[in-house]
Amino acid sequence: MKRQTDIKMKVTSEEEELILAIRNYCDSYPDGYPELLDYAQDIFDRMTDMPK
Repeated sequence: MKRQTDIKMKVTSEEEELILAIRNYCDSYPDGYPELLDYAQDIFDRMTDMPK
């Protein structure tokens, strides 16, 4: 059994939104909702669009 560790760090609201979107997608497994994955991908793409 894997041991889970809590980590505290400061994140932007955009980063928090991405983390929550990924968690929601993972929680939907195995049914999976493709729109949740699309939503997380959209946030990631906006965050990594260079230059800002």
